[in-house]
Amino acid sequence: MSSQNWYPQAGRNAHYARRQMLRGGAALGAVGALSACTGAGKVASAGPAPRRPYLTPMRVTPDQLIDMKCCIRPVRAAGPNLGTQMIGDTLVVHNYGHGGSGWSLSWGSAEVAVGKALSVLPSEIAVVGCGIIGLTTAVVAQRAGLKVTIYTRDVIQRTRSFRAHGSFTPDSRVALSAPAGAGFGDLWEQMTRLSWKGFRSMLGLPGDPVVFQDAFALSDAPPVKKHHDADPAIKGAWEPGGLPLQESEWAHYMDRIKDLVPDPVMLEAAENPFPVAYTRRSSEMHFNFPSYAHHLLTEFYQRGGLMVMRDFNDPSQYGQLKEKVVINATGYAARDLWRDKTVFPVRGQTGWLVPQHDASYSLRYKNASLMAKNDGIVVMNNPIDLGEMFGVGDSMELPDPAPILEVMKIVEPIMAGMKGIA
Repeated sequence: MSSQNWYPQAGRNAHYARRQMLRGGAALGAVGALSACTGAGKVASAGPAPRRPYLTPMRVTPDQLIDMKCCIRPVRAAGPNLGTQMIGDTLVVHNYGHGGSGWSLSWGSAEVAVGKALSVLPSEIAVVGCGIIGLTTAVVAQRAGLKVTIYTRDVIQRTRSFRAHGSFTPDSRVALSAPAGAGFGDLWEQMTRLSWKGFRSMLGLPGDPVVFQDAFALSDAPPVKKHHDADPAIKGAWEPGGLPLQESEWAHYMDRIKDLVPDPVMLEAAENPFPVAYTRRSSEMHFNFPSYAHHLLTEFYQRGGLMVMRDFNDPSQYGQLKEKVVINATGYAARDLWRDKTVFPVRGQTGWLVPQHDASYSLRYKNASLMAKNDGIVVMNNPIDLGEMFGVGDSMELPDPAPILEVMKIVEPIMAGMKGIA
């Protein structure tokens, strides 16, 4: 998402902004004096040359690595399950299987699920699961006037949601094209636009639960748009109980929201602060998990919400709850609990560097991805050649520091070679 502002987020580099303002005032005075000498209306210069954005290099040495996390993305081949079924006299509304788009689709998906729950006019409902999907769904139900109890084995801080990357990526591994079908794109767009409005309402809240910041994509060669062509040498495709075989099977929908997500802007050489030939700048939305969760939990409890710590081993237990409408938001656990073998894991791993609040931007170069957040800089190693097939079928949740240290070495010379103000 592009931005008209070259500079990092307000507040993070206020000292630089003040310095530039003073420098700008001095420059204006000089131009005025020059105009007086050269004659009214005559200006000696055609205008200021482009300046590089002021960016503080990130510290990416191994001693800055303070945490490692693994997250299993719960991909459902046909896209999130938002269907309904009866367990005895209990209506169960499903809301799981969002792949790598759980945070990004959370508000819209909750609106769809709660709308189905409201169809039978309940006064109270249960939500099973307290990841970002479950907790958001509970709050949306409360805003609709319902009494809500969350049943969960973990609070949100201990769920897989808290081990995610946390940027706005609404079609990241959200579905496979063939099983999702042509109609899923409309539902995806509805959920994405509703979620966007939800996130917009959280901008500027204390703790910055949702923020925008500059993101830079670096390359040594001219960037080209990636095409997801099928490899004719690979025979077959996803089948129920199996895995996708190549990247061309994944669905992509971002073209549907071009009005929300403008194209990135290529920086001119004089503007490029990085020691590479090509840099594109965009604006990236991301979520600061601790403050985000605090805001949702505060609202949930202030509206009278109740949380019960409980595990479920069989769907029949849903029918034993006192609430006769239940929204099932169990994420990857739904694969075994609801015997949904169309759900498969995609492993993701993040390293976390110490928070560096003067370096408020994101960067991508080769396999490396770094994103500055309030609670640390998130580092990922995403092999370009594998694309969205990276991590498919891998459910290992133990961290491996080697890939994180590898990309830190890749970006270390980038940080060392960053240029100051032109």
